[in-house]
Amino acid sequence: MFDDNIVKIANALVGHCRNGTEAEGLNTLYADDAVSIEAVDAGGGREVKGLDGIRGKHEWWGNAFEVHEAAVEGPFIHGDRQFGAVFQIDATNKETGERSPMKEFGVYTVDNGKIVREEFFYLAG
Repeated sequence: MFDDNIVKIANALVGHCRNGTEAEGLNTLYADDAVSIEAVDAGGGREVKGLDGIRGKHEWWGNAFEVHEAAVEGPFIHGDRQFGAVFQIDATNKETGERSPMKEFGVYTVDNGKIVREEFFYLAG
């Protein structure tokens, strides 16, 4: 039904997110020139270009938040170049002490066997 390559990449990324091995996923699944786009600017801009920038974004998150619980639903395949996943996170902002549940949907685009773009959509409300 779907291209085996997109299914393999999608399952691998979701597996890394579930297992806490996101850094390995970045190293093996992402293109060097990948782009990450957030729904809102959290202080560092909405768009990050390049794998090193995306790694920096992950490092910032790890330093800024304490994650109490995380779950991933998916992947949801769309054609032969895209997939998505739903992320639910319960985390505390280390600076403010504010604990909050978060839910977002990530859409990933694949080209030449690597993730080249990720976009995050947040639940309104």
